[in-house]
Amino acid sequence: MSNFDASSQTQRVSQEKLQRKLYLRNEFLKQKSDPFRHASEAGGAVFDSALLRYQSLSVNYSQFFRPNGKNIFHGIFYLLLPMTGAYYVIYNSRRKKEEAYRKGEVAYKDRIRFIC
Repeated sequence: MSNFDASSQTQRVSQEKLQRKLYLRNEFLKQKSDPFRHASEAGGAVFDSALLRYQSLSVNYSQFFRPNGKNIFHGIFYLLLPMTGAYYVIYNSRRKKEEAYRKGEVAYKDRIRFIC
């Protein structure tokens, strides 16, 4: 493993992570390619407890949801602001067009017709 100005503790931790990753990968491949897996009625899929926990959490998310400031900020930032921004832009552009039409600044033939 190369140095890259990392401390010996950081190198040791990254080496342990790599070893754990390789062990889990080899264990998965060993279970996946076991020819006697169907004979033991274990099924064809490898049981992954982390995947099961993730799926369970995604189904029962509403039971574990706790509102806090971060959730409120995301709700406002991703839902409320884009909707109000789009409303403001569309409303002002249509208001300006209607004002120009009423003042007679745009001829009838130059107006955009959505229904021909």
